[in-house]
Amino acid sequence: MRHLLAALFLALSTVAAAQQAPRIAVTDLAYEEQVARYFQYTRFQGKSSHRESERYADSDYSSRGSARSSGRTEIDYESISGDIVYIDRGELRKFTADIKGEMLKSGVYRVVQAKPYTAKDNEKLYDVIDRIKKGYFPNADYVLFGSITSVEPRRELNPIQGSDAISASLSMELVAEFSLIDTKTYEVKAAFSAMGEGQDMRLLKDPGQVAHLSRGKVMREVAQSLGVDVATQLEEQFNPGAARRARGDRYREETIERREERIIEYR
Repeated sequence: MRHLLAALFLALSTVAAAQQAPRIAVTDLAYEEQVARYFQYTRFQGKSSHRESERYADSDYSSRGSARSSGRTEIDYESISGDIVYIDRGELRKFTADIKGEMLKSGVYRVVQAKPYTAKDNEKLYDVIDRIKKGYFPNADYVLFGSITSVEPRRELNPIQGSDAISASLSMELVAEFSLIDTKTYEVKAAFSAMGEGQDMRLLKDPGQVAHLSRGKVMREVAQSLGVDVATQLEEQFNPGAARRARGDRYREETIERREERIIEYR
């Protein structure tokens, strides 16, 4: 009887917790980088003019004449070169699937779909409150906004001591900052940095051998490790289900104890 009651209350509390789990919209990872582009501008303009004049005079005994010619040329040349520096902003539509998957595995959150940011004005990309007001995150209680702070791809060739073989590797580290924002109060509920990393390695035995390293494998490992790190830190800082589970455990214990007391009384 005791085990049956415990199982019943556990099932009811699980359903209630799932219905009360907060709905979180996960944005694509935003990025911002400074881009320098070389430019060169050249302008060439020429202008010329030419004048000629002649005078002749004749008399009975002589003839006189004169001719004059003049020319003028103007050349205007201008050359400007340098770098145009501008800020490029956008969203990287990768890596978030594993973040959503790890959040769902935890059973603490519900994940809702956010609308992609398609506005041409990228100045508002980082203005999450403005995006909330414009309805980019329908039905979401919270928004998990992530932005990339560092991406470091590396390709290395390292000789192996004691042999002629070479170890070829392709790796990448990605660091992003995340903030969990309440869509009603705009309060920040959690904030942290998370990292994802991946690597592919091949052993080259011949000096002329070409290393075929898998970029897809590296990207998959980066996405998976980033998802685990994000879900772990998010649950550490924001886990409303933990308090409900603690209250539910106390309620189940008290209820079972009361029912056991009643059974003892009526024996």
